[in-house]
Amino acid sequence: MKINFLIITLCFVALFSCSKEKTTNNESSKRPNILFIMSDDHAYQAISAYDNKLTNTPNIDRLADEGMLFTNACVTNSICAPSRAVILTGKHSHINGKTDNHFPFNKDNVTFPQIFQEAGYQTAMFGKLHFGNNPQGFDEFKILIGQGHYYNPTFITKKEGKKDYPGYVTDIVTDMTLNWLDKERDESKPFMLMYLHKAPHREWLPAARHHKEYTKKSFQEPSTLFDDYSNRGTAAHTAEMNILEHMNWAGDSKLYPEVMEKLNIAETADWDIKAFHKERDRMTDEQKAAWDASYRPINDEFIKNYANMDSTELMKWRYQRYMQDYLGTIASVDENVGRVLDYLDENKLADNTLVVYTSDQGFYLGEHGWFDKRFAYNESFKTPLLIRWPNKIKPGITNDEMVQNLDFAQTFLEAAGIKEPEDMQGESLMPLLTGNDAEWDREAVYYHYYEYPSIHMVKRHYAIITKEYKLIHYYYDVDEWELFDRKNDPHELKNVYDDPEYKDIVTQLKSDLKDLRIKYKDSSEIDQKLLKKYLDSKFADQR
Repeated sequence: MKINFLIITLCFVALFSCSKEKTTNNESSKRPNILFIMSDDHAYQAISAYDNKLTNTPNIDRLADEGMLFTNACVTNSICAPSRAVILTGKHSHINGKTDNHFPFNKDNVTFPQIFQEAGYQTAMFGKLHFGNNPQGFDEFKILIGQGHYYNPTFITKKEGKKDYPGYVTDIVTDMTLNWLDKERDESKPFMLMYLHKAPHREWLPAARHHKEYTKKSFQEPSTLFDDYSNRGTAAHTAEMNILEHMNWAGDSKLYPEVMEKLNIAETADWDIKAFHKERDRMTDEQKAAWDASYRPINDEFIKNYANMDSTELMKWRYQRYMQDYLGTIASVDENVGRVLDYLDENKLADNTLVVYTSDQGFYLGEHGWFDKRFAYNESFKTPLLIRWPNKIKPGITNDEMVQNLDFAQTFLEAAGIKEPEDMQGESLMPLLTGNDAEWDREAVYYHYYEYPSIHMVKRHYAIITKEYKLIHYYYDVDEWELFDRKNDPHELKNVYDDPEYKDIVTQLKSDLKDLRIKYKDSSEIDQKLLKKYLDSKFADQR
């Protein structure tokens, strides 16, 4: 009897162990959820996991603490809609056709959400896409019209057409995202969810709870705020991105139009005051009252001081105004990212969800005296990238490999076990995410900016960038080269292209750049074809 009982017990234990092992294996082999979080124009300098001099972003930082932070993540083309097209297609701008904000996105492109949808994933997008009104490959979407509005925005929805939503845009996009996760998600399917913030895009309107706080703060100035662009080429000297000279007084610095009139301050652009009204006129009476409580005192103080302020003092004032509003919008992004991460934790979704936080490009926060992006210089070219995937990515890892937004599509597809299209041009980050760095062999990335002549007047250029060097060629209405030693000149203040000590490096990088252009199917012929198309279309009404 004892022997029989022992045999039965051992069989039961064995059966239970097998069953438990099978459950565990099935659980670990489930296709992961993908949560892609992207903000618009969020500089890596404004994430405290990268640099805590300006602000604190504890919720976004969680992804670095619990996952991997990339210090050399970058974009292929630093401008909003083209960057998003690269992310969706896994192809460079000249291949997917979205080279600038001027031309429409070609809907014949196959995007990675379409591939996920076909592979059985439930897909959704909420927030800012920037182009088109019917994104392909989504079971559900609610997207802002174009750039969208900060207050009481209008969304294009898949099921209800255009719809106005009361409140603050960052909160609204998060509410939509959480509602979908909680009430519309099909729990029998993995999901691919794109959660896309408008903030901190220009004109930087914080929520009431944040403009009340941030308009009273002061921020450290960058060392290059008063850069004179010596030792650099024509492009840096002629760009129109200077905070003092080119930032709008009403739309950006939030001077009331009547204050500008009183002080005889002219509009920086013909849409300066229009930008002010575009946002403020959408506010409710209550929202306007809160806004006035924060910004009227600033205007009143400026009226008192303006006559005695020289250009240096004005630049400092405008920098502080810029940072107060820009960082105020990021405070809301960080809070809301925390809401979504908390939801994943509370609903036991975190362990099987790959979470990405990034921006569509970098942004200047006063470095070189600038705002905006576009250049292949670091603040514009580099972008934040933080990825968490429990049980796959070791927590607290920093990675300095040259990775790009070009790589996202293939990374997500490989993570989900979905075959990638052969014509995608990126490289999956999976070797880096899973600790197999030896399988990663990229030494350099390719960059190409096209939107010129246009706002901010940053000249057309392409570049090759390695961890050590950056070689840039400006090729329309000038023919100039810049070389920066990224290790010894991290602020990129000295062009060493003509320095004899760098002669061999220039020769090698030019050869490597030629190879990269061939690899990515770019050429001078394509440059000229795209330039002609742009000029013919952009200035057709002037001819």
